Amino acid sequence: MKRLKTRVIVNPESNRGRTRRRWKEIRETIRGFIKEFSLDFTEKPLQAIELTRSAIKEGHDLIIGVGGDGTMNEIANGFFEDQKIINPDSALGILPSGTGSDLSRSLNIPKKWREALKVITQAPSARIDVGRVVFKDHSGKEAERFFLNVADFGVGGEVVRRVNERRLERKASSYLRCLISAMVNYRSRRVRIRVDGHDLPEDEYLIGAIANGRIFGKGMKVAPQARLDDGLFDLVLVKGMRFLEFCRQGWKIFLGTHLSHPKISLVRGRRIEALNVEAGDVLLELDGEQLGTLPATFEVLRQRFPVKGFV
Repeated sequence: MKRLKTRVIVNPESNRGRTRRRWKEIRETIRGFIKEFSLDFTEKPLQAIELTRSAIKEGHDLIIGVGGDGTMNEIANGFFEDQKIINPDSALGILPSGTGSDLSRSLNIPKKWREALKVITQAPSARIDVGRVVFKDHSGKEAERFFLNVADFGVGGEVVRRVNERRLERKASSYLRCLISAMVNYRSRRVRIRVDGHDLPEDEYLIGAIANGRIFGKGMKVAPQARLDDGLFDLVLVKGMRFLEFCRQGWKIFLGTHLSHPKISLVRGRRIEALNVEAGDVLLELDGEQLGTLPATFEVLRQRFPVKGFV
């Protein structure tokens, strides 16, 4: 097998700083599989984008990300420049060191570092779909971002905002607590949605999940039938529910058995447009990061992104 020129990009603050504290152990585990690699530590948000972009331009074939879903999102965005992938032969390797790591679950990458490194060093590169979204950032300007796993609008963005504001550990119990607190006062927003040029009935939605992968929210199987390489988003829409109704039904999302509920629908498509039609922001989150609001347009780029994993 060709020896890949490898760059490791580490978010030391991932998993509430545990990655920094366990870095010596992580580094020695990597060296057990890859003898030579260069290394970067991120020091600020969005830095992984530029570090990745520079590494690929320098000829690195394999970029290993050490962190959670937000870190992997930044690294994935660094594979692109001017909306084009810089080198289609460079691949992403994921070494999960976050609190959620939902993307790695969709790719069947083990949580244990040694097992994940076996995948990185032995699995062929799979070409998965990547989502591109144009949205409104918090300053009101149009912005663009790529995502690998799941984007969603509605209460999910509110939950991520609360987790970040309260500086809570990003684990399932934190998301569940913030979900419950958000649901107490959250009012579903009226949204107009178009899928591949066809308008859906305008309605009030609690959640709109644009899913490339199957899992988000630290283990919720929001789109249990989604595939990372089929060229389609699974759009899962949850209409407005009262708090008690959601409490009775919401646990089914963790199990992936929620799609039969009459207020939940699944639509597949390549291009999805979502526009809020009443006053007030509808928050948007991508791969676990709250970045802006609707209106937004989501487009799937089929089998454009190379990653080490099993689709």
